[in-house]
Amino acid sequence: MKKILYSIIILSLFSFISCSDFLEQRSSGSIGKEQLADEDGINMLLAGMYASLLNDSYFEAPLTNYVYGDVIAGDANKGSTYGDQPDFTSLELYTMTVDNGYLGTKWVRVYDGVFRANELISDVESNKDALSAINGREKDFYTETVAQGRFMRGFFHFEGVKTFGAAIPYIGSEEFASNVNPKVSNVDESNNYIYIWDRIYEDLQYAYDNLPDAWPEEPGRVNKWAAAALLAKVKMYQSSPYNGTNNTVNRWGEVKDLLKTVIDNGKDSKGTKYRLADSYEALWTAGESDWTGESIFDIQMTIVGTNEMISCVNGGWHTAPPGGMGNSGWGFYQPSNDLVNAYIVDEAGLPYVDKSYRSKPALTKAGVDQDGKPAPNFPETDLTVYTDPRLDISVGRFHLPFWDWTVPTSIDGWVRDLTNGGYYMNKKLMPKKSDKGSLSNGTQTCSSAKNIHLIRYADVLLWYAEALIETGQHADALKYVNMVRERAAKSYVKAVDPATMLESTSNYVLDDKINNVTGKDAASNYRIGLYTPAQFSTKEKALAALKFERRLELALEGHRWYDLARWGNIENDLNEYVAYEKQYLNKFAKSNYNSKWVTLPIPDAQIVTMEGLLVQNPNWK
Repeated sequence: MKKILYSIIILSLFSFISCSDFLEQRSSGSIGKEQLADEDGINMLLAGMYASLLNDSYFEAPLTNYVYGDVIAGDANKGSTYGDQPDFTSLELYTMTVDNGYLGTKWVRVYDGVFRANELISDVESNKDALSAINGREKDFYTETVAQGRFMRGFFHFEGVKTFGAAIPYIGSEEFASNVNPKVSNVDESNNYIYIWDRIYEDLQYAYDNLPDAWPEEPGRVNKWAAAALLAKVKMYQSSPYNGTNNTVNRWGEVKDLLKTVIDNGKDSKGTKYRLADSYEALWTAGESDWTGESIFDIQMTIVGTNEMISCVNGGWHTAPPGGMGNSGWGFYQPSNDLVNAYIVDEAGLPYVDKSYRSKPALTKAGVDQDGKPAPNFPETDLTVYTDPRLDISVGRFHLPFWDWTVPTSIDGWVRDLTNGGYYMNKKLMPKKSDKGSLSNGTQTCSSAKNIHLIRYADVLLWYAEALIETGQHADALKYVNMVRERAAKSYVKAVDPATMLESTSNYVLDDKINNVTGKDAASNYRIGLYTPAQFSTKEKALAALKFERRLELALEGHRWYDLARWGNIENDLNEYVAYEKQYLNKFAKSNYNSKWVTLPIPDAQIVTMEGLLVQNPNWK
């Protein structure tokens, strides 16, 4: 198991590890008891546990969280057509109810991951003596295996907490062993909610204390630094305001200290000290994205054989590349006008943190034909406006290269319904044409060998900046936000000849205010600069800049809604977004976000199944 390739392993292991209803136990199937005292047998279970990080559920995209983190947050539109996937539409337009099917699938995926972690831990515990006698990398094989299981158990419970709130059932080893189908309440005998933060901390602390520093020959495994980063993230979430619910506790000091340790000492699973990748584009390029030093917790990806669905980034055809790339994607997951225009910068190369970008002309508008009549199928993109160079690595715009495929000029094949999804295409997660070489039949749809980054070093730097701000050191946070911006200046999209897709000349530039240089032959005008001490002179100013930087750096990576929810001002944030986006997409005309919705509802079907033991979270009662 030199590299745990989750996308391959899923296919081989689903014969004995399959999905099921909430908390239902399953047997280990074809693995015999004698094999569970053997390193190879346990490694098979480990592979199955890691495989739970990825599946082809295109109606839900379990861990990239594009439905929740991006679409609900206003960084992306659902796309496709208005009537397609009504449960998805209800999430996008803020009309979701407790019986939403997408939320039901998310809940099941969370506890399926919890189950697999518990199954591994249980099987390892039953053979503790034999497995303790086997050498691990730094400790014994038993301890390091349990530590991986507890990392994943903590991770999946946290996925549930982020989405449904911290008053959800925690299924640990004792609960797992108690019943064939354990029914664990989220309230105590006095009907008070039971919040599970501390139990997640226990799992992740155990992982941090017992996982090895690195796995150079098996880098698909999590190491102690991934556990430390995730532990800090969970504590950061509990420290965040929300709206007064979710049992928040101020742990910012702990968050800051833990993240400082990660920054000073952390390394990826190959043993490379954490660092930012050399360029932003490298993070999204197969063959370069895996082990740059920025990967803290990745889903390992590969392209194998001729199966078109194995390595889809977000789950099958749902978020497959546009048809303009010669594929047959369904046209979901389109970046919003609001996200795209947020990349417009001022003369100093800084974003409009005050959100005044919304008063500027949109970067793309409907075109006109030779007679001056509207021609919406041929959009016009204003390439003269200066934007952050990360925009065109994250988003596909018309009249700019879409990776190495072509230069889109017409919505045909690229946008299924511009009146429902707008003019933009998701680009960051899509494969390059050059990725096709790994498929023996040369017919790729949405597969790519580039990893899916669940936690990366830029994320940690911005968390640390936030912790500094929250502990009164807002001036010191400037350094870490600017580190992320400095890297953003190191790559930009070059102009190409549409006929050959080879680099060409242009009059557009990268105006690099950081290094005082001008990059030539850009595909559009770009500009980037650094924040100044004045912009971090107060906590309020520093937080505004930090929050905006998280949006630009982590766009379309499934984080935005979770950030908005924990920051506690989500009603204003999303209703301002709706007021802006409805100028371009009328479907938002009646949308309104409720301030209580900092968590999403526990699926009603699960409450019914639990026969009164499971109580709806306080934001949805």
